[in-house]
Amino acid sequence: MATLILVRHGRSTANTSGVLAGRTPGVLLDERGAAQAAELPARLAGLPIAAAVSSPLERCQETLRPLLDARPGLALHTDERISECDYGDWSGRKLAELLEDPLMEVVQQHPSAAAFPGGESMPAMQARAVEAVREWNARVEAEHGADAVFVMCSHGDIIKSVVADALGMHLDLFQRILVEPCSLTAIRYTRLRPFLMRLGETGDVGSLAPRPAKESGADDGRAVVGGGAGAP
Repeated sequence: MATLILVRHGRSTANTSGVLAGRTPGVLLDERGAAQAAELPARLAGLPIAAAVSSPLERCQETLRPLLDARPGLALHTDERISECDYGDWSGRKLAELLEDPLMEVVQQHPSAAAFPGGESMPAMQARAVEAVREWNARVEAEHGADAVFVMCSHGDIIKSVVADALGMHLDLFQRILVEPCSLTAIRYTRLRPFLMRLGETGDVGSLAPRPAKESGADDGRAVVGGGAGAP
């Protein structure tokens, strides 16, 4: 039952210029984003991170670089399946301009029916991301044990779609989820169901460090009486 820490990349030049970056090359962290990335090692200092996985896009790789520098033994794995949604013809365009496109209302209100011209559909995006997360979860647990913690740096829509899956939410509800740049979202997958441990956390997450079994409570997906104070 490994714990996944989803990191949204730090603030990028596209975020501040109001552009839908998508997979456009050369989109990097801005000054604030670089500062957010520099703070990441301290925020994760209390966690024994077993693996780091990243989207191939530069802004995600940049976000994890300070963490990798602080932990020389931590290797970086790149997985195309957690890359940004392929927005196709929308990539690189101003969001203000895209708001006038009728498809934007579908994206916001009925994303399970949204497919980007020249790109992919939102259900396809979610399917590949969830597949990647679950495969990495199984791999990390097999290699490092049930208390392992691993980090995955990706993008807003990817993280929101993974959270929706973990909560059993329909994709049409995923726009209700917000994750800020360089925020941390934690999910622990168990034999029976996932637990959302943190959502869009912008501070320290040291309390997610593995605890002795006698302190951790029920962690096999069974209901916990009294509001779940001892849940994993």
